[in-house]
Amino acid sequence: MITVIIPTRNPHAGRLARTLEGLREQSLPRSDWELVVVDNGSTPPLSTAAFPGLAGLTARIVVALVAGLTVARLAGIQASRGDILVFVDDDNVLDPDYLSSVAQRFAASPTLGAAGGPVIPEWETPPPEWTHEFHGLLALRNLGPAPRVARGMPAAPWPPFAPVGAGLAIRRSFATAYAEVVDRDSQRLSLDRAGRSLASGGDNDLVFTALHAGGDVAYFPELRVRHLIPASRLHPEYLAAINRGIMRTWVRVLALHGHNPWPAIPRWTVPLRAARAWLRRRAWTYPAARVRWAGDLGQFEGQADVHHP
Repeated sequence: MITVIIPTRNPHAGRLARTLEGLREQSLPRSDWELVVVDNGSTPPLSTAAFPGLAGLTARIVVALVAGLTVARLAGIQASRGDILVFVDDDNVLDPDYLSSVAQRFAASPTLGAAGGPVIPEWETPPPEWTHEFHGLLALRNLGPAPRVARGMPAAPWPPFAPVGAGLAIRRSFATAYAEVVDRDSQRLSLDRAGRSLASGGDNDLVFTALHAGGDVAYFPELRVRHLIPASRLHPEYLAAINRGIMRTWVRVLALHGHNPWPAIPRWTVPLRAARAWLRRRAWTYPAARVRWAGDLGQFEGQADVHHP
């Protein structure tokens, strides 16, 4: 059994409808998977009346009132009944064979802990040329036709092909181990989005936890996800904010798992370092430079976060 978990908060009706349509088109028999939708404090509350597609998929709606993507994921894990969990954002469209491919891959490899694949954009408006170097910030990637696998073991380094949150498939045993870790260390809740925060480290923390618990981590080209991207995600302000959030939480995740390459720094040094980086990047000159500088700022903030005088 596979459990598909959709964490959502005030979803865009059109994009969620596309997500649900993609699930209806799955080739895996409906008896072999379930759908859990976690309503993370939507106003008004999520309902099958507002989204009839939920009723058509016999979705179970779970409520998690405390805002935060990690909180929502944990609620989904707790409510799930499947041996394999697949996290799907409310702007993701799975390819029709996605769930059947997940079932086959996990059945074929008992040591497989977490997996993902290509994330292909579907743009609301064509992206400006200058944004191309930042498309990875939007969880977009296509690493080609060859599978890649990293063996799970304590202290294993981060695989560059590790899955992103969009379509992340993980074995239940590793997901519950992660839930227990977060229960012991509530600071991990701040690694992911909550309210206006664009922190984006929760999925990395989840995958790292599985890897260090002995689960193999893999990229499989057949696990394709379309990411529906509104025009607002291409604004310089958004790209700068998400680059800052990603870098800040990435430093923290690496430190948690013993692989941080950057030294911890006192927080009082952050403004000076940021000012120097602003000049070095010439951040006032054009949008790409400003987005790069925001990543520098996030790194400095992360280095300060892990500083223990």
